Amino acid sequence: MHVAFFLLLGGALARFLLRHPGEARTPWVIGLSVVLALLYAVPSAGAVRVHREPFGREGRPGGTTGRPTVPGLGWLAVVVAVWVVLVLLAPSFAWCAVPLFYTGLRMLPARAALVLVVVLTVFVVAAQLRLAGGFDPNLLLAPPAVAAIAAAVFLQMERQSVRQRALIDDLIRTRRELAASERRAGTLSERQRLSMEIHDTLAQGLSSQQMLLQAADRVWESDPGKARVHVRTAEAVTEHNLDEARRFVHDLAPADLARGGGLDQALRALAARESGERLAVRVHVDDDGGRTPQLPERVRSTLLRIAQGALANVREHSGARTATLTLTLLDDQVVLDVADDGRGFAPGELPVSAPAARGHGVPAMRARASRLGGTLTIESAPGEGAVLSTAIPLEPPR
Repeated sequence: MHVAFFLLLGGALARFLLRHPGEARTPWVIGLSVVLALLYAVPSAGAVRVHREPFGREGRPGGTTGRPTVPGLGWLAVVVAVWVVLVLLAPSFAWCAVPLFYTGLRMLPARAALVLVVVLTVFVVAAQLRLAGGFDPNLLLAPPAVAAIAAAVFLQMERQSVRQRALIDDLIRTRRELAASERRAGTLSERQRLSMEIHDTLAQGLSSQQMLLQAADRVWESDPGKARVHVRTAEAVTEHNLDEARRFVHDLAPADLARGGGLDQALRALAARESGERLAVRVHVDDDGGRTPQLPERVRSTLLRIAQGALANVREHSGARTATLTLTLLDDQVVLDVADDGRGFAPGELPVSAPAARGHGVPAMRARASRLGGTLTIESAPGEGAVLSTAIPLEPPR
């Protein structure tokens, strides 16, 4: 638009000089043309920064409202005034009004800009009729049509720009809200994971140590040998717990798995650690294809943690004398059963989801299984023991 203005201004000046050489008004026309070019080329700082704000921010979508600065209004008034004088001196400068239409539409509120467009159009029509030397319907109707088209195109483009800016703002806000929601969900998920890891490792180990030390304290005087056995067992549990804590800090696999053995060996190590005078734990692995070492790490870790949690519940709540861990590898899934001969319970009395203050126990084991697309079921009845069964799907062997 700036290039068009200077081309129109230069063309009008050349036309005037070719048709009216040596007239008394020629120096004025040349001087005013230079002044208008300089004014348009070097607008005031205030005029450069003037833009209209969308009505949409005030609840009226699709329109604009103007807040031009005083320097901007002064600059525009001077430019229009110089152009009007030029048109009065030389009607050929009338078509420089088209770029001025867009300047006014860009800087002024919609109504004020349309008033300016009407005023400029009137001057253009008068100048064209003056050049023609008589009445011409085409010259009377063409300039208003051009002005109407220019204003309509500009306002439509500006409305689309306002809508696009609103959509972009909504998109940016939505993305920020989504990112914040994902961060919150990730934080909660990580907190739940850490809570379950601490419960299934450190908390259970500390509970075992407490029970062993209490047992040692009870027989310290009557049976020192047995007390020392309890203390040594507590020391072994402490060593394992420390190993778990170190690996937990580094976010590594469970210590029993990190020693290089498979899930079957890790389950046997767990069974040996949980076995004692009051509870005997056995392990049975049903794996005809020898695929246990090939189980994914997440599956092995999940099943081992579930076995730890299940045995902790057996030890603390069931009063069982024996417990059996059975690992079965099928074509499409791996199943871990934890059975005990304890006092049993009614499965319907268990909470479906973890309490807000704890988040451990059976709900935590069920959450671990569900993360891998698996299921956890419990079969029990009062006085008949209990069987906890976890099934996790696997990719079929090729």
